[in-house]
Amino acid sequence: MSHKILVIEDEPTVRAGLEDNLLMEGYSVLSASNGVEGLEVFRAENPDLVVLDLMMPGVDGLEVCRQIRALQSAVPIIMLTAKAGEVDKVVGLELGADDYLTKPFAMRELFARMKAVLRRFQAPPPPVQNPAAPAELKFSSVVVDFRTYRAQRSGEELEMSAKEFDLLKFLASQPDVPVSRDQLLDQVWGYNNYPTTRTVDNFIARLRQKVEDIPDRPRHILTVHGVGYKFVM
Repeated sequence: MSHKILVIEDEPTVRAGLEDNLLMEGYSVLSASNGVEGLEVFRAENPDLVVLDLMMPGVDGLEVCRQIRALQSAVPIIMLTAKAGEVDKVVGLELGADDYLTKPFAMRELFARMKAVLRRFQAPPPPVQNPAAPAELKFSSVVVDFRTYRAQRSGEELEMSAKEFDLLKFLASQPDVPVSRDQLLDQVWGYNNYPTTRTVDNFIARLRQKVEDIPDRPRHILTVHGVGYKFVM
């Protein structure tokens, strides 16, 4: 059964080109010309992946991404934009996009990234097995119970995905120890040959938004340049 892809793109020629190429690759294609229509199609059709334009009039791609994630949907989202600005990229990833392509782009690159994120979401990875992993974690104003998959910050419930819990659990199992992105992919996602490590960066950005007081200046989930990340109490 082919994957169902939703294309949300306001430029007719770009949208038509994406539809034609996706159909030729064997995908089932849904399309929308604006953010409002895209959200309606998303709710009605439950696609396997969303290709989402960032710059649209009215409800833009960032807001569409935010609303999809607010529905507690983990569907992969690949953002497209004519802007190469780092700020736009970071905001898109922090809101929950899984990947990012700047126009113009090669269709082969888009297809490669689509296959990568679809593969990650298709096969459920094995749970993290680590005897040193804590059952409960407390730092700053955050309390995380890994047995019940519940988290609070300053007494308020935190909405976290199972993968975010697993990522934090693995980092916290070896505090102050730098862990590479490849190690995290292997231990948390269950394989070590994933074609891009930006998956880890996306999830780290989301975790920081939820557990750090100042996400841009994290105190607990730190970047180790040239290596990966480490957790500090």
